[in-house]
Amino acid sequence: MYIIMAILAFGVLIIVHELGHFTLAKLNGVRVEEFSIGMGPKIFSKQGKETKYSLALFPIGGYVKMMGEEESVSDERSFSSKSPLRRISIIIAGVIMNYVLAIVIFTTIIYNFGYTNPIPTAVTPSSPASEAGLLAGDKLLKVNGMRAFSSDNISAGVALSYGNPINISFERNGEKRDITVTPRKNEEGQLLIGLTFTKVQNPGIVESFNQSFNKTASLVSQTFKGLEMIFTGKANLKTDVGGPITIIKMSAATAESGIWSLANFVGFLSVNLAVFNLLPFPALDGGWCVILLIELITRRKVPDKIVGVLNYVGFAALIGLMILVTVKDILFPVKF
Repeated sequence: MYIIMAILAFGVLIIVHELGHFTLAKLNGVRVEEFSIGMGPKIFSKQGKETKYSLALFPIGGYVKMMGEEESVSDERSFSSKSPLRRISIIIAGVIMNYVLAIVIFTTIIYNFGYTNPIPTAVTPSSPASEAGLLAGDKLLKVNGMRAFSSDNISAGVALSYGNPINISFERNGEKRDITVTPRKNEEGQLLIGLTFTKVQNPGIVESFNQSFNKTASLVSQTFKGLEMIFTGKANLKTDVGGPITIIKMSAATAESGIWSLANFVGFLSVNLAVFNLLPFPALDGGWCVILLIELITRRKVPDKIVGVLNYVGFAALIGLMILVTVKDILFPVKF
């Protein structure tokens, strides 16, 4: 049951993302030939007036196939006939929808359960934070280069340190200061620095909405930090990086904890999906945007052959990466 809930939750992310592309394509007068949820062999297909709607076997993604997307087509309703700005709006719409979904989810959760801000209300005596000179009421600004939008950033910065010293920037009485703190493990093996944050209860809808932006920005910052650690070799690929199997397992575990936990995890995944899709890599939305920005600046169309090769190589690389992380999930499952 929980696995089914996890798959459905992941499916919501795909639907929302692809619906963004689909909607903007329609608004820009582009003919959409197929709207697919899932990849691989088709389970179900239905031909609409001009669009085929499909459900595929593997719930690891989806796509919106537009006329003239892969090659130039001399038709006013083709993707290739639209201006670079119009095409960028179609490509970026999926990412925007993922951010919108995350903000809606986080606003709902914060409105019902409150939030914590980056100002500690207590510092544990003889803790790393206390020894470094932090005091209750200090406003934390950055943790290892990540902006402290919320206490989540602080917790993530401590966890991602792997016990190494971390740099903390904070503000006290209007004066900005910098210190170095070395986290220590507690009896459960958690890395802590000794800060306590008090939750703000019963926020209004406007405050909840504003704080949802902070939480979303916090997750964006954490995601980029995680990617940086992967590419620089600071992260342990065996224990810290997961693929589709890990995502489904974690989604099922959070579903077992309750619907609110699952909703929070869906918001987290939605932000991660948005950030990943914005990477300037061929076959991703970010890669498409780079190509279209080049066309916008140079006022010259990038040759279809070059675009085709870039997307083919990029797609092949993504499939290869997907296979590798799936094998890794089986051989070295992430513990959570």
